[in-house]
Amino acid sequence: MKNLPQRVRSKKLSSRVDLTAMVSVSFLLIIFFMLVGELSKPKVLDLSLPARYDDKEWNGVINCGAGVGPRIVTVLLDENDQIITYSGLLFHPLEDPKKVSYGNGDKGIRKVLFERNNKIRKYSASVGKPKNGAIVIIKPSKKSNFKNLVDILDEMAIAKIDTYAIVNEFTPEEEKLLASK
Repeated sequence: MKNLPQRVRSKKLSSRVDLTAMVSVSFLLIIFFMLVGELSKPKVLDLSLPARYDDKEWNGVINCGAGVGPRIVTVLLDENDQIITYSGLLFHPLEDPKKVSYGNGDKGIRKVLFERNNKIRKYSASVGKPKNGAIVIIKPSKKSNFKNLVDILDEMAIAKIDTYAIVNEFTPEEEKLLASK
């Protein structure tokens, strides 16, 4: 017999694939996208604004009814984190304008808002309107920064002031008041 060449048999490899690494990577990707999705949500402050009034004859004067003057608290925001506040109308204030600071100290805006709102609510309850609180008019000057506006809106939420407005027009008297303080 002749020597016949022997057939080389191919080595059979295992047909199993190890997916352990693939599962780990998949879980890491899922966690990553869940985290990025949560962190990319915009952080916003709820602010409801009225519909824009487009009447050409409207002169910007709002009649709030009788007895509203004592409910009005005006907050003027100025540069360098300065706040000037007064109650009532500037030409006939219930309390003289005073300079206050941010925060909860003795001269803090939070304490001023709490005290004024409580006084107004007690008075309103005595005349039969228990839900009437302070009406705060926020007037940021051109020199104030956006952080001050956000801070004062936070203070409105903390002090539980339900009615407030942001106005960007100053009267000449208010401009003089800001210049003097």
